[in-house]
This record gives sequence, structure tokens and C-alpha cells, in this order.
Amino acid sequence: MAVNSFREDEFMENTDRKKILRRLLSYLFVYKGAIVGVLLCMGVTVAISLMNPLIIEEALDHYVAGSDIEGLIRLGIFALVLNLVFIVMVKLRMYIMAVISNKILLQIRQDLYEHIQTLSFSFFDSRPTGKILARIIGDVNSLKDILTNVVTTLIPEFVTVIGVVVIMMVKDARLAFASLCTIPVMMAGIWFVEKASHKRWQIFRKKSSNLNAYVHEDIAGIRVVQSFGAEEETREIFGDLTDEHKTAFWDACRFADMFGPVIDLCWGIGAMMLYLVGVRILGVEQVSVGLLVAFGTYINMFWNPIMNLSNFYNNLITNLTAAERIFDILDTEPDIADREGVGELPEIRGEVRFSHVSFTYDRGTSAETKVLEDVSFHVKPGETIALVGPTGAGKTTIVNLISRFYDIEEGVISVDGYDLTKISIQSLRKQMGVMTQDNFIFHGTVRENILYGRLEASEEEMIAAAKAVNAHDFIMKMEKGYDTELKEQGAGLSIGQRQLLAFARTMVSMPKILILDEATSSIDTHTEILVQKGIEALLSGRTSFVIAHRLSTIQNADRIFVIDQGGILEQGTPAELLSAKGAYYNLYMAQFADIQ
Repeated sequence: MAVNSFREDEFMENTDRKKILRRLLSYLFVYKGAIVGVLLCMGVTVAISLMNPLIIEEALDHYVAGSDIEGLIRLGIFALVLNLVFIVMVKLRMYIMAVISNKILLQIRQDLYEHIQTLSFSFFDSRPTGKILARIIGDVNSLKDILTNVVTTLIPEFVTVIGVVVIMMVKDARLAFASLCTIPVMMAGIWFVEKASHKRWQIFRKKSSNLNAYVHEDIAGIRVVQSFGAEEETREIFGDLTDEHKTAFWDACRFADMFGPVIDLCWGIGAMMLYLVGVRILGVEQVSVGLLVAFGTYINMFWNPIMNLSNFYNNLITNLTAAERIFDILDTEPDIADREGVGELPEIRGEVRFSHVSFTYDRGTSAETKVLEDVSFHVKPGETIALVGPTGAGKTTIVNLISRFYDIEEGVISVDGYDLTKISIQSLRKQMGVMTQDNFIFHGTVRENILYGRLEASEEEMIAAAKAVNAHDFIMKMEKGYDTELKEQGAGLSIGQRQLLAFARTMVSMPKILILDEATSSIDTHTEILVQKGIEALLSGRTSFVIAHRLSTIQNADRIFVIDQGGILEQGTPAELLSAKGAYYNLYMAQFADIQ
């Protein structure tokens, strides 16, 4: 799979925006009861807003014209009460929708996060972490206005526009047609602006994602940046990305800001036509002052919602690209997933068998790389198998296939006779322990990091695991022992200490199959001597696969597989391979010569 770096815009397929919007609004259906309450509140507010011009017309044409002060006061009190109710209903609907929209954002973010957890390594290998974070955080937050305004703006303003048009047509169709003659012009203008604006907001989202990816990468690698004095170079890259981000934003805003002028132009022409027809053509004999004032109010009540609707539409175009990006990930199917009807893997002994296994990275792309071809071997329960060979030969690929982080293209891999494709991934991995040279230490206490291997482990089991790998002594020398708070990625600990904590975490999980991928490469010689007994305890009674470049660390292995040229060149005990004077012998002597 091609890698998408911070220098490249993410590829997005053209999507049906109506489907995206319907899918987004489906989250609202969960809160049907609350939405009905909001709609009732809006029904009251719309009715009151439509009544206000009629009250003004009544006051002018009857009470003011007839000098009925008492009637005018009563009408004024009635209008005051109505508008107090209006204010209460507006506040109530805003509060309810704020609660609903925030709950929906939490749900979308949770759905997105949980789905990302199921995706295969190829998904994470193909894009920077910052671009994934941009979708989980920024894009999800962008949906709040859409979710809130679709109920609090779209529905009431649309109803208001329809109500105004109906009342205007009933009161005087001639004035209504004069006032609304610019609607076709408005629709054509908005259509043009929408087409141009949506494409530019898509570009802006991509540039935001690029910037986020670079900032994440730069901060994560700040030690390397400072150690090489590369601050000036990173500043220039950051400046270029921010310039692209700014330019994309300005370009999008230039088109988005055209919504307002289009509405204002049509509004102004419509108002001019109202008074031209009402005063100059029909005359005061046919149009009363109260009716003309009411129509002036109604035309404002028509165009104000239109302006609000255009702003909502503008906001929708701006942020719908965020929904597209979110659903793009939610629709990404994991490469590695349980098939229908898979069973649970029972407690295993640890027998592993490869039967004519072949595997290719990036199959079907220009970067296709054949790593394994027709590989077969059988590992008995409790055996320790060491994998050696040059970088890129396929050692890590073999252990990743056992963990089913990737699926093979040919052959069968089985554990205790169970085909890995016919058992659930979770039931397999919970019986495996994987350690690499770069084990991640989480922000939290030492205790929490060790118990991450098995949350239900007891205090005694945790301490026993730490002691087994010689981590207990240095832990107890820390400020609060097992309750010492660790920084992100174990900052403040030595590389060796981080490795020992990772050993303890693996030990407490009590795996049936253990994988050590260069697990001691970062440990100094003194620490390695301390941990060797711990490793022996870790390997005892477990089927183990050990990848190591330092051949001195695998002399106690039951068998050594020399991996190269797409398969196993030779295998046997360390003594057998040395006496055979083949590939392993050459590796061993070359390393021994380097040491000398």
C-alpha cells in the first residue's frame, strides 16, 4: 500500500453528499423524544413570529386609526406575553439541542475510535498518525454546528419561509409576486457558489490534515530534531504547510462568502419591487398602510430565514467534508477480520505448523514485495525457535503471520491443529505474548503498565512477574515503587528499564506462545546478564520464537531457522549448524570477527 505522508493530500473518492447527510442525521433518530420536544418548542416560536406582523397590522389599521388606546394597550400586553413565551421556547430548544448534539459527537467519536482499533497494520502503515488524529478530533468537532442547526435552523426557518409565503399570497398575491420575483436568481447564484465552495473546503480539510500530521511527527521526533540542529529546516517545512493551509482557507472563504451578497442583492431588489408595486402601481386606494407595513415586515421575515438558511447551507458545505472523511474511515474494512462462523480457540499447548505458506507485501501494487514462498515447518509445544538472517529476509513477517497481523496468500498456518483463518483473532492473540525492541510504555503508573498484560492479575502475580525478569529491584528504588507515575513513552527511564517493564508486562500475561522480536537489542551487556535468567523463566514451558541479531543470545534455543531468499535456508541446533559450516556458520563467524 502506498504511504501517504504529510506532504501529500489524502485521496478521497467522490461521495454522494445526500447519502452522507442522511447517514449523519440518522444519529439524531436515537433521540426522537427530545427532538419532538424541540420541534414543539419551534412550532410555538414560529407561530408567534408569524403572528407579530398581523398584530402590527391590527394595531395600525384598527386601534391606532380608531384612536382606541385601551384596545392598543391590551393588544400590546398580549404581544408582550407572546414574545416572552417566544424567548423561553428559544432558550429551551437551544439547551436541548446542545445536549443532543454533544452526545452525538461523543457517539460518533466513540464509533470512529472503536472502528480504528479493528483496522489492520496496513491502515496505520499507510498514513501518519497525525492524519488519523485529525479525523478523530478536528473533523468530529466540525459536525456540531450541522447537528444543532439542522433542527434549530433548517426546520423552523424553512417552516417560517413557507408560512410567510402562504400569508403573503393570501393577503395580496400581487404584492407577494412582486416581493419574491428574485427567487430564481437567488437559487441560480447559490447553486453556483455551492459547487465551487464544496471542492475548496475539501482541499482545506486535506491541508489541515497535512499540517496536523507534520506537527505530530515533528513533536514526536523533537529529540532527533534538536540533536541534529534541524530546527531551521523544520520551521521552513512548517511555514510551507501553514501557507498552503492559509491559502486553501482563503480560497474556500472567498467563495463561501458569496452566499451573503447573493441573498442581499435579491433581498434588496425584492423590497424595492414591493414598494414600487404597492405604492406606484397599485396605489394607496388598494393597499392600506397597515398592509404595506405588514408586507414590509413579512418580506424581512422571508429573507432573514433565507439568509439563515444560506448560512446553514454554507456551514453544511464547509463541514460536510468532515463527515465524508469520518465515514471514509468507518467504511474502511479491516484487511484482517474474523470470517463468518469462526470458532473460539480453546486453551492451547503451543504447537505451530506452517504448510506451504507464501506471503507478499503490497500485493497488486507497484511496491509488491515477495517475502515468503512455499515455507513449511513444524514447531512442537514448548520449543524455542530462533530466527536469524539478514534484514528484510522475512523473520518478523513469520511471527506477524503467527499473530495473524497479516493474512497469507497461499498455504495454511495452524496452532494446535486449528487453522488460524477458522478461529477468532481475539481468542488467538489473548494466548500470545509479543515483545519488540521498541515496546511502548503508556503514561500511567508502573503498576498500570505491567497489569496492561493481564488486567485481572493479582498483586502477587504482578510482583512475581517483575521479579522473574529482574525488574523488581529497580522499580522499588523509584520514588513510589509500583505506584510511580511514568511519563509518556517512558521518558525518564533508560532503554533497558523500559525493556524490563515490557518483559514484566509480557510475563504477567502468561502467554502460551511467546514472540521476542529483537527484544534484547536495546539492552546493554550488564542489563542483558541480569535479564537472561528472567528470559529463561519467560521461555520455560512456552512455545517461543526469538528473533535476534546477537547470536550469543540464542545459544540455548532448541532450533535455529536461518531465513533468507524467501524461505528457510537451514535449520537445526546451534551446534549442528556450526558443524555444518553453512549460512549460520558464516553469520556466526562474521559476528564473532566483528566482536574481536
